[in-house]
Amino acid sequence: MHHFHYRNDSLFCEDIPLEQIAKEQGTPSYIYSHATFTRHFQAVDQAFASVPHIIAFAMKANSNIAILRLMASLGSGADIVSGGELFRALKAGIPPNKIVFAGVGKDHNEIKYAIESGILFFNVESGAELQAINHVAGELGTQARVALRVNPNIDPQTHPYISTGMKKSKFGIGADQVLGEFDQAAALPNIQVVGVHAHIGSQLTKVSPFVDSLTKVLGLIQTLKSKGIPIQYLNIGGGLGITYSDETPPQPQELADAITPILKETECEIVMEPGRVIAGNAGILLTRVIYIKDNGTKKFAIVDAAMNDLIRPSLYQAHHDILPVNQVPNAPEDVFDVVGPICESGDFLAQNRTMPVVKEGDLLAVMSAGAYAFTMASNYNSRPKVPEILVKGGESFVIRRRESYDDLIRGEHIPEFLRT
Repeated sequence: MHHFHYRNDSLFCEDIPLEQIAKEQGTPSYIYSHATFTRHFQAVDQAFASVPHIIAFAMKANSNIAILRLMASLGSGADIVSGGELFRALKAGIPPNKIVFAGVGKDHNEIKYAIESGILFFNVESGAELQAINHVAGELGTQARVALRVNPNIDPQTHPYISTGMKKSKFGIGADQVLGEFDQAAALPNIQVVGVHAHIGSQLTKVSPFVDSLTKVLGLIQTLKSKGIPIQYLNIGGGLGITYSDETPPQPQELADAITPILKETECEIVMEPGRVIAGNAGILLTRVIYIKDNGTKKFAIVDAAMNDLIRPSLYQAHHDILPVNQVPNAPEDVFDVVGPICESGDFLAQNRTMPVVKEGDLLAVMSAGAYAFTMASNYNSRPKVPEILVKGGESFVIRRRESYDDLIRGEHIPEFLRT
């Protein structure tokens, strides 16, 4: 459920027509719905109300500090994967004791920053990382709280680039090695083992991989407790999918109904890291058709948004619905490639897409662009990054301004020897 809808054939975000935002802010632009973010967070929170839990919003999905501030106001923590994300989370007012730090390559400065900030715990991905955290904590004269990430070798049945729970993945510690790593962690003087972490992938559309993974993790927790290693937290990760096209992923309540019996058996406080399921359908990318090109074989709708603004179609062959901002009832349809201005054949938002016939100047809404969209944007081809706009009811707020050409070279410097 989201709050992008047609009224009299004009597409609105909550109570504001997208055409109005295009006139005020230009295109391309990212538009987010406050009501949708709120509704989706609450759906997850309420689904797991029967178990003690912390929702740590996956910042990699959407890290604008206004969105993070909204998440904090709803009671959310944060799942971070870098020192920069920790900085954003703290600036947005997310309590450090609701922040968990994942990722396979945390460096010395990031570990130090996180310990000093008082985060809830690190999700540890390897024995080498465990030693590094122990070393930094020793330098600070403290203990670092950790949860070891087990790789349960479960096929999440998703795109291989966002599958993280199989043995061939770079993420986590193999199930055949994890007991030894827990023993090592428990023996380190500057480490406090507090949890187990298992995240098997993203955009999962079935409940069964979650159940299979957690069943394995339950056995691990019971073994650890029998060895005298108390586990306070079970981090179940995130990964619940959304509808981009014709997917029918389970709703949060369906997932909760399936796994809550397992969670209760662990007697742990549950940490979860939803990102896409909260943010994905809470945002769109607004773009305008610049040209229509027909080369006799294909028709192209050339728009002002590009792969540097939204790379998912190029990177994952991901589907995003594309809707006319002003629809015409019973409009004729044709097949288009929707492409951007970038000098790459991979610069497309849709290929061979049957859609209502469009013409130059038409506005289009690229749907389901609230997650892994702006966060993956770049300045490729020296294109300024586009603005982000948050809509709440009948008001809109620019939460990131459009970059200027001057922004493109900010921080760059021509050495003196090149000035002569």
